Amino acid sequence: MPIFAANLTTMFNEWSFLDRFDAAADAGFAAVEYLFPYEAAPDVLGERLARNDLKQALFNLPPGDWAAGERGIAALPGRFDELKSSAERALDYAAATGVKRLHLMAGLADSDDEEATSCYRRSVVYAAERLAESGIDLLIEPINGRNMPGYFLNDFGAAERLIAELGMPNLKLQFDIYHRQILHGDVVMALRRLLPIVGHIQIASVPSRHEPDGEELNYSYLFEEIDRLGYDGFVGCEYIPRGRTLDGLDWFKPYARS
Repeated sequence: MPIFAANLTTMFNEWSFLDRFDAAADAGFAAVEYLFPYEAAPDVLGERLARNDLKQALFNLPPGDWAAGERGIAALPGRFDELKSSAERALDYAAATGVKRLHLMAGLADSDDEEATSCYRRSVVYAAERLAESGIDLLIEPINGRNMPGYFLNDFGAAERLIAELGMPNLKLQFDIYHRQILHGDVVMALRRLLPIVGHIQIASVPSRHEPDGEELNYSYLFEEIDRLGYDGFVGCEYIPRGRTLDGLDWFKPYARS
């Protein structure tokens, strides 16, 4: 059975951030993820996880100036020193939370630009090597241009090729089903082919990005397929509830821990 991780950035927004850990555990989740942990102290996050018996599934390395519109710095020229510092900051939080996979955001850049491509490759290699020292996987995620116009890594094929070319054991694909459906479709066949390099799966309905209980995709079938394929990682619930979070969890009740 999939191990679902509540995304505390998008879900349980009726609570303050730290109280979302308690709310997610009370709702039956065994794990959590979120975009960024950096506004709370590492030991505070570790305590919230421990007291609720929650696993930390994932979070992102620092993305640059998010408030100013940056969406990662890995592909941005002149930001490599900052990238190195961001890896160290993420590792401090990884030590406190026990997370075993971190996502490196590429940033807003032209995917055909040679300098951006060189910067991105260098950043990925550095971050993967640094995280490997702590037994942590580095994830890269293709993101669709409707939700994030201008994002550098916007193609699953490009991510697959880079992972194959670099051949780094801890470099994995973050397979967001929502982004996959919008970018390319063919979700099940892609999962079957790419599963050996998948380090994390995320879900949301398409096209609304709400609860995974309808619209274009048959998630009941997809969950069965994920099980059949033998995927033993986390499935992150990176969706935006239609209303109150708890009112939209009927889809999750068969999977909730007691």
